[in-house]
Amino acid sequence: AGLQELGVANGEDLKETLTNCTEPLKAIEQFQTENGVLLPSLQSALPFLDLHGTPRLEFHQSVFDELREKLLERVSAIALEGKVEERYKKLEDLLEKSFSLVKMPSIQPVVMCVMKHLPKVPEKKLKLVMADKDLYKACAVEVKRQIWQDNQALFGDEVSPLLKQYILEKENILFSNDISVLHNFFSPSPKTRRQGEVVQKLTQMIGKNVKLYDMVLQFLRTLFLRTRNVHYCTLRAELLMSLHDLEVNEICNVDPCHKFTWCLDACIREKFVDNKRARELQGFLDGVKKGQEQVLGDLSMILCDPFAINTLALSTIRHLQDLVGQDTLPRESPDLLLLLRMLSLGQGAWDMIDSQVFKEPKMEAELITKFLPMLMSFVVDDHTFNVDQKLPSEEKGPIPYPSTIPEAFTKFLQENRIACEIGLYYILHITKQRNKNAFLRLLPALVETFSDLAFSDIFLHLLTGNLTLLGDEFSLEEFCTSLFDGFFLTACSRKENVHRHVLRLLLYLHHKVAPAKLESLQKALEPTKQSGEAVKELYNQLTEKLELRKPSPAEVTETPSMELPLPTVPTPASR
Repeated sequence: AGLQELGVANGEDLKETLTNCTEPLKAIEQFQTENGVLLPSLQSALPFLDLHGTPRLEFHQSVFDELREKLLERVSAIALEGKVEERYKKLEDLLEKSFSLVKMPSIQPVVMCVMKHLPKVPEKKLKLVMADKDLYKACAVEVKRQIWQDNQALFGDEVSPLLKQYILEKENILFSNDISVLHNFFSPSPKTRRQGEVVQKLTQMIGKNVKLYDMVLQFLRTLFLRTRNVHYCTLRAELLMSLHDLEVNEICNVDPCHKFTWCLDACIREKFVDNKRARELQGFLDGVKKGQEQVLGDLSMILCDPFAINTLALSTIRHLQDLVGQDTLPRESPDLLLLLRMLSLGQGAWDMIDSQVFKEPKMEAELITKFLPMLMSFVVDDHTFNVDQKLPSEEKGPIPYPSTIPEAFTKFLQENRIACEIGLYYILHITKQRNKNAFLRLLPALVETFSDLAFSDIFLHLLTGNLTLLGDEFSLEEFCTSLFDGFFLTACSRKENVHRHVLRLLLYLHHKVAPAKLESLQKALEPTKQSGEAVKELYNQLTEKLELRKPSPAEVTETPSMELPLPTVPTPASR
């Protein structure tokens, strides 16, 4: 494999020599002398190895391996010493001499090492590597980057399995059987998340190559448009922050979203947008100049990341509670208005990228003047009820908790995306507070929401986690009827993900549910022929758990008599 080009004899030469000679043993000896290690002092030492029974092959192999290691070290050293032009000239000359041996397994690592240290491998050699699957697989990622940057389709083939793996990992977390209010989808910190395998692999594949980074972003935009899957937005932010962690300034300095993402990342870590960071974020949004509006498309994708939405929504709920205590209206709070602005930009990401109209979505005035005050009135209702409960009750009867919800609230949840998102997070908030009354009051509004957001995986994942805090309520018929019949079961037949989430919840809380209700739920949740494997698997797990809980049939035995037998007394003999 290329030895003849370098004037080195190979197996074919030996075969030809042996075919055409009269004395094979002499021919072999001559071949060994000509092609062995040309070191005079070695010749007298070789018979010593023969005496120890060490084969010549083993000796030559160990010498070869040692020389190869030395050569690899030398190549790495050349790549760091002297002037840039000189070192690369040496490496190019070495590549030219050695490339013909690239298919020879024992020499291949050296050739690959030379290519790895060259910032620009000659085009002809890159094409030869790309054309051979084994060579392509064996070459270092530094060489592959040079191939990928001019071959988007090939790079896409490499990235695609990683993107699929990433989405699958996110879905596995959302559908995990470990339901907990403390450890949920949003629990890992941003820094922990970007240590994940996919983000690390993509970061390594990109290196400092701006062209490859842009390609990955384009893949993510395209897939987000095609699937509407918001996890691609998460990956877009994680990838940028992973490069930020490694201080890859070649990319961070040219990505216009870098500083905004960095600031938002700090907010996500704290799960709250404080006043200082809110002003920074506002500065970035206000700083988008005329003619650069396209950056809004990328900013909206960063804000569409579920971790960003979660942080913004939690901050909004917290602000609303503060406003209740301050007797202040939502429209009078600049911080709250900024949170809504960013939520609106994030929720409008798909429409903006799809239409290519890079303009901030217009905020509906009624969201601020009607919907948010309505949410604040619910907070006031809770406070009022709690105070009433503590007052002495001699002079008055028990005051019932408000059971009706304004029609406008339901309408907002159906027609306004931002209102729906905030409304859902308010419901998560009251569930986490174990506020059963408020939860049952607002639950009917969730049956019909904007784009069925109440039946999205992220909301149901969080809701099922929070419902574990209300575990004792599952023994009550009224609570179960409202939750299962009034909400979950309305969508189970048409949405498989809802079916899965209900089964997850029951797997965790089945022992709390009344037996009669559990039996009817088991019938209602039985998978159909069209159900996926995940639903069938969960249902089987639930059935097994319920079977284990059934009391074993008691053995039929005669009931022992409770009467004590009287001792027989002999009759006295008649006299």
